[in-house]
Amino acid sequence: MNFSIIEIASNQTDYRIIVPVSMIFAITAIIITSCLLIIVILTKKLHTVTHLLTCNTCLASILYCIVQCNNYIYLLMIISNKSDQSCRWRGYFGYISIVAFIYSYVLQVISRLFFVVFHTKYRWLITYRVHFYLIFIGWIIIFILPLPAILTNDIYFREGELCWVTRSYELHTYYTIIVYYVIPIVLIIIINIIVFMRIRSNRKNIRIQYNRKRKDRDYIIFRNIMISLSVYFLGGIPLTIYMLTSIEFFYPIGIISVSIAVTMEKLVIIYLDRDIRILIKNYFCQNNARIIPVRINVPFIIHR
Repeated sequence: MNFSIIEIASNQTDYRIIVPVSMIFAITAIIITSCLLIIVILTKKLHTVTHLLTCNTCLASILYCIVQCNNYIYLLMIISNKSDQSCRWRGYFGYISIVAFIYSYVLQVISRLFFVVFHTKYRWLITYRVHFYLIFIGWIIIFILPLPAILTNDIYFREGELCWVTRSYELHTYYTIIVYYVIPIVLIIIINIIVFMRIRSNRKNIRIQYNRKRKDRDYIIFRNIMISLSVYFLGGIPLTIYMLTSIEFFYPIGIISVSIAVTMEKLVIIYLDRDIRILIKNYFCQNNARIIPVRINVPFIIHR
């Protein structure tokens, strides 16, 4: 999802086709995400630490979609605004939205680490208060990391192009690659390996009759990790290929793939979260149920 590492070739890219498609997926993601937030907020059963972090990811996704739609509107509709400073701020918030979405996954795996590895010795780590602090600190970091976008002149207005750092600024480019993409990926992989290895080691201490249940839990956790990482990588693959090969074909696909990835990530949440899935299923089943009136002929007896 590293938009920052690409140098846009506006003469070869028709944004009039790319932008509407990307915005359709972004708006779809906003609608799905908003429904998820409403479901979690209104359902007391879902007021858990896990769903708190899910809501944090949802907010980051909404921020990402709104910011990208705003950038697209400036690109195609508000063409009279040619201010470099305005472009820097759009780039800054664009980077914030990318970092927020990616690092929300980092918070989720850190929470998983607390629950699986440290919950017996440090039970305070799995409390609501700690996770609120974790989210708060996470958002402070999210707003700090993209500061080079507005503290330098590496982003400037370019006719017909999005406001990102081009590859001509190598230091800033390497910073965005490492901080916005490489570091969170490495953290997610390392923490997930630690969590999974701990789960497997714990199996040896469980009685035989619980082995099957434990195996199922291992599989579910491993499956969720793989699916989450797959969705995470999905949006950045075409742009990464473009960066490495400079093949223009992958650039427009990369712009659309990010919005698709955000939308798919929300559908994955619904699929993986059993409680949310059951609530949604029950809601639609109730709406589809029809009440058929039955006519009963009751004889009346008149007493004289």
